[in-house]
Amino acid sequence: MTLAPKDVSYVRELVFDRSAIVLGEDKQYLVESRITMLARDLGLGSAEEVIARLKRDGDRTLEERVIEAMTTNETSWFRDVHPFNALKSVIIPEAMERNAAKRSLAIWSAACSTGQELYSVAMMLDSDFPELSSWKLDLVGTDISRKAVEKAQSGLFTGLEINRGLPATMLVRYFVRDGSGYRIRDDIRNKVRFGVLNLIEPWPPMPLFDVILLRNVLIYFDMDTRRRILGLAKQQLVQGGVLILGGAESVLSLVDGFVPVTIGTTTVYHKDKENV
Repeated sequence: MTLAPKDVSYVRELVFDRSAIVLGEDKQYLVESRITMLARDLGLGSAEEVIARLKRDGDRTLEERVIEAMTTNETSWFRDVHPFNALKSVIIPEAMERNAAKRSLAIWSAACSTGQELYSVAMMLDSDFPELSSWKLDLVGTDISRKAVEKAQSGLFTGLEINRGLPATMLVRYFVRDGSGYRIRDDIRNKVRFGVLNLIEPWPPMPLFDVILLRNVLIYFDMDTRRRILGLAKQQLVQGGVLILGGAESVLSLVDGFVPVTIGTTTVYHKDKENV
C-alpha cells in the first residue's frame, strides 16, 4: 500500500530532526518498504498504523525504531580493504612510535554498525602487531542503532555475514562455531567496547583517539551537519591523529585543521599539529 505524501514527509522530517539523516524526495519507496517491515515486526496491520501511533503517542522508543529502520547498516569485514592496508602499513606503526612512552593506543569506529569494522581492526592488531599485547588498547565502537550495537556486543554472526569479506584464515583463527553461526573469540571481543551514540547529539566524555574511522557516514548529512561533526571529530583526536573517511567523503571546504595524506590508494586526514 502506498503511503500518503504527508505521511512520507512526516517520517522524513522525524528522521532529520532526530538524526540529521537526509531522506531525499526520491526515497519514498525506501520509507514505505521499511515502515511496512517495521509494522510487521511490531505486530501492526500496516505502515499507516505505525505513523498514526507516532503522531498520537509521541513514543520515543517507537521513534528510535523508525530511525533504526531508515538507517543503512551496510558493513562487511575489512571493508574496501585499502583503508586497512593504510592502517597496517603506516598509520598504526606511526601511532606506536608516537605513543611508545605511554604504551597506549585508542581507536574509535564512529558508525560501527554491527561491529565488523572494529572487530576487523582488533583482529588486525592482534595478528600483525603482537607487541601491542602489553599495551593499553581502547577500541571503541558507537552507532545510532541500538539493535546494531547489541548485535556487535554479542559477537555472533551468521554464515552469510561471515562470508562478506572475512578471510578464511581469520575465520579459523578468531571464530568458533555457535549453532548455525560463528562467534568471535572472547579474547578479541573483550578488547572492544560498543555503545549507542547519535552523532548529532552531545557526545559523552571520551578519550582522545589516535585514529577515528568515520566512514560512509557524512554522505547522509547536509553540509552544516558535516561541518559540525567534523569539527567535533577533530577535537576528539590527539595532535597528529588520523581521521579516516569513506572513499567518496572529504574534509575539504568543510573544516580546517586537517592535512590530507595519501597512503597507497587511500587518502586520510592528519590533525594538523600547527592548526588545532
